[in-house]
Amino acid sequence: MRLLLFDIDGTLIDSGGAGTRSLNLAFKKVFSIKNALYGVSMAGKTDTQIIKEGLIKHGVLADGKLDDIINTYLEHLQEEINNDRKHTKPGVREILGKLSLMEDTGLGLLTGNLEQGARIKLGAFDLNRYFRTGAFGSDDEERNNLLPIAIKRYEEIIQEKINTGECIIIGDTPRDVECAHIYGAMCIAVATGPYSFNELVEAGADYVLEDLSDQNDFFQFF
Repeated sequence: MRLLLFDIDGTLIDSGGAGTRSLNLAFKKVFSIKNALYGVSMAGKTDTQIIKEGLIKHGVLADGKLDDIINTYLEHLQEEINNDRKHTKPGVREILGKLSLMEDTGLGLLTGNLEQGARIKLGAFDLNRYFRTGAFGSDDEERNNLLPIAIKRYEEIIQEKINTGECIIIGDTPRDVECAHIYGAMCIAVATGPYSFNELVEAGADYVLEDLSDQNDFFQFF
């Protein structure tokens, strides 16, 4: 069994800025801080990391309010995801449709999004049906700890062992590359996020694609 684990933002979809807006709105409501995350780099990080960096930036102590920020963020995300700028990345629907028909291939998520946030975002594009399980930023603050979680969950579904060497992480940042390689997994990087083709090559991705629009380019790695 080959397990393909997809990142979400920048890889599968562009939320039209819904995530960032929702986090900023959450900080505004809970702490009365406007544009709290301006200047905070988010690419490849978990939502919990991003929130904590925002707290540190403004010298705010959470004092048990982390859950308040998260819940408020998710409430706003339900609304903010309904915007005209959101879109799937090129070739995503075609690739997922073909992969879902392959008997020897499993699909899952490996994302820094909180699980509920991930489902909200994918639900806006009717993509949740392709992903039975995965590992999320709500499972562990460190992205590099997520691959074993994703594997264990999929093993429980199929009742079969999966070796890390049979896992492929598809993402758009150097953090996706790192969290694959520390376990001996493969990383296919796509230059559809904030990093260029050359930057992803330099990050050590096993393969780099401009996007997922050419199925021949993608499936040559299998």
